Amino acid sequence: MTPVKVQCELCPRHCLIAPGGRGECRVRVNLDGKLRSVVYGHPCAVHVDPVEKKPFFHFLPGSRSLSLATVGCNLHCLNCQNWEISQAEPESAAAASCPPATLVELARRHECRSLAYTYTDPVVFFEYVRDTARLAHEQRIRNQLVTAGYVCREPWRQLMAHVDAANIDLKALSDTFYREVCSATLQPVLDTLVLTRECGVHLEVTNLVIPTLNDQPDQLRALARWVKEHLGREIPLHFSGFHPQYKMRHLPPTSEEKLEQAREIALEEGLDFVYVGNVRSAQGQNTYCPGCRRLLIARAGFRVIENHLQAGRCPGCGRDIYGVWE
Repeated sequence: MTPVKVQCELCPRHCLIAPGGRGECRVRVNLDGKLRSVVYGHPCAVHVDPVEKKPFFHFLPGSRSLSLATVGCNLHCLNCQNWEISQAEPESAAAASCPPATLVELARRHECRSLAYTYTDPVVFFEYVRDTARLAHEQRIRNQLVTAGYVCREPWRQLMAHVDAANIDLKALSDTFYREVCSATLQPVLDTLVLTRECGVHLEVTNLVIPTLNDQPDQLRALARWVKEHLGREIPLHFSGFHPQYKMRHLPPTSEEKLEQAREIALEEGLDFVYVGNVRSAQGQNTYCPGCRRLLIARAGFRVIENHLQAGRCPGCGRDIYGVWE
């Protein structure tokens, strides 16, 4: 039989892969005319993290999450903080044999209320996420994705059936930024954000604020406005500080002042919950009631130090607060 090329339908790159070849993510291989994942069951990182580190501020606050990744990513962001594994070849990285059942057992053993598929992009280890998430739900353990959201609609919809929460990285509201910094495009990410909301999965959004590239007030305002108009004012938006990494070591770190400015702009645009990360902030990591402005959850770094919510409601005015609290 003549070897055939196979087109991957997982992400918008639609890689056409020759026999024995790999896609852009480097982990999906054409073997005998069928696409195979070479990282299934072989994570390169497994850690117990506070859920706030993902970041999730409205999903089981104060709980622990078993966090894992495999090698590979379908984006090539110049600023990637995990580039040693996201841009690595599978055969060059250390990985352990850890099938889905083992991950679920590890989560139970370490009293983790959720599994987080993170560090690289869980889109590229789709099958591993799907199978692990199914088993986790059987054990009443929740599932979270931390992702750039660069994925096709149908596989994402399939994954949403097994996922409880997603934090999606909206890197900028600019196709030029995506092309020049990430080797990707903007529209598929916007589509993924809207689809996640439609599927009823808990959603939070993160924007990494990079000096000179996406930190101008008009850029931040446009992004916040898009989140409000297309996802809803209650969706938490996290502005994270950039630190020089990978191929962007020439840029300075994001200042605390710039992150606080981003937060103020998003609040002005009408978002209910806006946070700052990777820096210390007097108020930017706390949750306040959008109705009466009462302090609901106080945080110090990744630690919850006060939680005044009562069954997901503000104890002051009784307002329902968006999130998964129990």
